[in-house]
Amino acid sequence: MKKVLIITYYWPPAGGVPVQRWVKMARYLHEFGWEPVIYTVENGEQAVLDHTLAATLPANLEVMRRPIWEPYSAYRNLLGMRQDEKINAAFLQEKKKKSWLQELAVWIRGNFFIPDARRFWIKPSVSFLSDYLRKHPVDAIISTGPPHSMHMIALGVKQQTGIPWIADFRDPWTNIDYYTSLHLSRWADKKHHALEKMVISGADKVVTVSKSWAADFASMYHRHVDVVTNGFDTHDYPEQPIKLDTSFTLHHVGMINKARNPEVLWKAIARLCAQHTEFRQDVQIAFTGKVDHSVLDMIEQYGLSAHVKQYGHVDHPVAIAHMRAAGVLLLLVNDAQDIKGRVPAKLFEYMAAQRPIVAIGDPEGDAAAILTETGCGVMHGLQDEEGVYQTLETCYQQWKSGTLQQTRMAPEKYTRRALAGQYAQLLDAL
Repeated sequence: MKKVLIITYYWPPAGGVPVQRWVKMARYLHEFGWEPVIYTVENGEQAVLDHTLAATLPANLEVMRRPIWEPYSAYRNLLGMRQDEKINAAFLQEKKKKSWLQELAVWIRGNFFIPDARRFWIKPSVSFLSDYLRKHPVDAIISTGPPHSMHMIALGVKQQTGIPWIADFRDPWTNIDYYTSLHLSRWADKKHHALEKMVISGADKVVTVSKSWAADFASMYHRHVDVVTNGFDTHDYPEQPIKLDTSFTLHHVGMINKARNPEVLWKAIARLCAQHTEFRQDVQIAFTGKVDHSVLDMIEQYGLSAHVKQYGHVDHPVAIAHMRAAGVLLLLVNDAQDIKGRVPAKLFEYMAAQRPIVAIGDPEGDAAAILTETGCGVMHGLQDEEGVYQTLETCYQQWKSGTLQQTRMAPEKYTRRALAGQYAQLLDAL
């Protein structure tokens, strides 16, 4: 059994999408000859918690937790927040008012905490791991980011030990959708690009989650980039009959920030409500996860607030139950520079839930290609109000007549086990 050290900031009890990729990899890698060793934070700043994820891990999994200092206490003091308030990722704003202090905090974050607020963990981690690995050798290292400080740790350990290293990018670095919102100075922008180049050039292999993002990295830094998508775990989907909601539920599961606010969707739903009395009586717009205030504001503008039901953040098994009970699942792709390669991780779990998917994003993008390949849904353009209207009307008529069918099961290649096997092949090749 070969060993691989996985350097990750997100680990249970943290919840949400960032933690699931490597929790699931750790669950299955041993089947392919690789024993994971996890290096993570002891006291990290986690926006959401999910204690159910830890129960899915192997009982003998080695997890090393080390303390981290992060500047979030000062951030809360600056903004007048309580010290127990959670700080949302991806610039999600649940409260309407955005003060100049918040803008200042973003500027400080972008220009002084490079590559991110976990930068103070880099040097102590490199020192600790370099010493640890001399006494407890491993065959390979994987760092997963964001936060990209994890890659900087791996780079330092690689330089100290020479152990083969894979840099796993769940999201882009300088091409990520919110990069331009960081208010970077010219110096800070150059620094981010320089660190990104060091990681891409220094890693033995680079992996990301979609074909277009792989092509972006490859064109920027002239090297091959492998693709290992996200996926779904068959163990999370018990074989039992699906019982649909009594309402015609249009359900979005996961965080929805300002960049995912699809006006064409609210326009189409408002038209259907105005033109079909029964639709107006039956439709429900459900959100499982945190929602930006801009989304709820726009829903109110279109007179749809009475149809909204919010569940907030829930544990993973509950989220899956919500997916399986929906009439239609909503997949909203960020309207941003990285849209073509953006494949929301929830897409694969939506497919496993076997409910029709109505997606809004780039019809030529990678998520659209997967929907076409699997026949699990349709991708509409960001301005395709008529297409969204027609699709929702068809789904509603089928739901009303009891003929809204389950979609076919997602392909085996998108299971977490199969993807762990794909990763093991990359590790073997090192």
